[in-house]
Amino acid sequence: MTTEPTTLGGGRYELSGLLGRGGMAEVRMAQDTRLGRTVAIKRLRADLASEPTFQARFRREAQSAAQLNHPAVVAVYDTGEERASDGSGLVLPYIVMEYVEGRTLRDILREGRKILPQRALEITASVLDALDYSHRAGIIHRDIKPANVMLTPAGDVKVMDFGIARAISDSSATMTQTAAVIGTAQYLSPEQARGEQVDARSDLYSTGCLLFELLTGRPPFVGDSPVAVAYQHVREDPPTASSIDPEISPAIDAITMKSLTKPVAERYQSAREFRADIERALEGRAVQAPPVYSSALVETQHIFPPPPRETALTRVTAPVHRAPDEPPPRRTGLWIFLLLLLAALLITGFLILPHLFGQNAAVQEEVPQLRNDTIAQARVELTKAGLTLGTQTPKNSDTYKAGHILNQSINPGDSVDKGTAVDVTVSAGTKLVGVPSVSGLTLDQATTQLQSLGFVVHPIPDAQSSVQRNKVISTDPLPGTSQPVGTTIKVTYSTGYILVPSVVGSTKDDATATLDALGFRAVPSYVQSDAVAGTVTDQNPRAGKHRAYGFTIVIDVSLGPASTAPPTTVTAPTTTPTTAPTTTPTSMPTSTPTTSTTSTGSTPP
Repeated sequence: MTTEPTTLGGGRYELSGLLGRGGMAEVRMAQDTRLGRTVAIKRLRADLASEPTFQARFRREAQSAAQLNHPAVVAVYDTGEERASDGSGLVLPYIVMEYVEGRTLRDILREGRKILPQRALEITASVLDALDYSHRAGIIHRDIKPANVMLTPAGDVKVMDFGIARAISDSSATMTQTAAVIGTAQYLSPEQARGEQVDARSDLYSTGCLLFELLTGRPPFVGDSPVAVAYQHVREDPPTASSIDPEISPAIDAITMKSLTKPVAERYQSAREFRADIERALEGRAVQAPPVYSSALVETQHIFPPPPRETALTRVTAPVHRAPDEPPPRRTGLWIFLLLLLAALLITGFLILPHLFGQNAAVQEEVPQLRNDTIAQARVELTKAGLTLGTQTPKNSDTYKAGHILNQSINPGDSVDKGTAVDVTVSAGTKLVGVPSVSGLTLDQATTQLQSLGFVVHPIPDAQSSVQRNKVISTDPLPGTSQPVGTTIKVTYSTGYILVPSVVGSTKDDATATLDALGFRAVPSYVQSDAVAGTVTDQNPRAGKHRAYGFTIVIDVSLGPASTAPPTTVTAPTTTPTTAPTTTPTSMPTSTPTTSTTSTGSTPP
């Protein structure tokens, strides 16, 4: 198994937590030490690094994304290659990208939370804005799906992962490779599934699949295997979104079905055209997409087909047998009877029908559109139409303002008797929930508690905290504040690694106190130096590194400068032995024994 370095780019990028893992690469959070910013680094998986095909795809992604500079496209800052440290010689290419705080649409959809049709259209419009820019730059994405679209806490949309993107000039390349279709089956265009040439309109089909899933919570086609799903993309018609969610309007149905049309020439021809129709729907104007007929009407026509038109070839006439000289029968009596019957019916109609339907006949009125109207506006509209306002049921809503109508009991455009009461559901505004205190809990415990209250959790790692690993430090918004359901709560938690501070120049006691307060263990090492005694002259590891809680920091503490005083000689007093002879032979020199001790700087004990 390849050993992963903790840094990339010659030490410029310090890797930290894993953000995600895909079929071809993994993405980690990193710190750009040169520019002092947080980035995301996408690196090719080590088990695929020996395959030239994956190497080429990975480099193509970097080249494609680097050409794009758009607010809805994840920016690419840098690229590079790092040789594996296990001696295998494998080269692992990487891409340094913009770090985006947020969650993918796939994660949001997997939670089973309903996305309102209006919000689904807004998200899709932002995706189309990014695609319009990339298509005009000559880049086809070819893998639009919920996992490749991020939603930031501010509601902005970011399209990412141009891993299988190609230039439009290179669109002659098919989507097949070693008999496998590149892409995700639920979002493949028919031409992708068949392995044919693709162009920008393939991205629009995939965006239609994305819109369908945002509206209904499921892709347009599902199956037991990718092959079964791909077959449906090629051969079968998708269901209408309104057949799954009756709240979907006919205009949204029309937009979705046009984007999912199998013949390329009958789809939207550009992302700009697709987006323009969505904007019309959001503004309540008529869309250009052709209307979708009710499935019930189509089924009725199949079950009860209209009678065939009678022609000369289909008319059957019973033969009439007459005697050769027999004259044709006279029908004068029959005609007289029919005339009298008709006259009787007319007289009956003039006399009886006015009493039956004159004043009691109900006048039919068309129900107006009331959604997003205030109660006062709705009452005026209904009065004009000869109808009345019925019951008003309050309901919390994140989309409609308080006092505005969410739904009506009778669909707009339906004909009802004059004076009919139309019930409405009225927005009570966004439901507010108090943010609980989750400090001290683990990240998993805090996430479970906050999500149970309807909040969206955005975890933020804190590498400078001295708190135990994975423990929650704080939340934003603060505990005790009331927030709307669906609000993103930023949960800051400890990664268990702390930023080493600089204590050089501090006294030994101050440095020890500083390091102890952060959870480090300070160990002094005494050295001779020109600094004032007791001053920290160096530390290991140096400041700016991240180390685990309880890590030992060695600090060099000065003993002061070395002494430069000259050596001192101490001479002991001369002692004459009492037993020494009074005379000394002339052949022996006279000497007096002495004792001396020399110090080289420090006084002996």
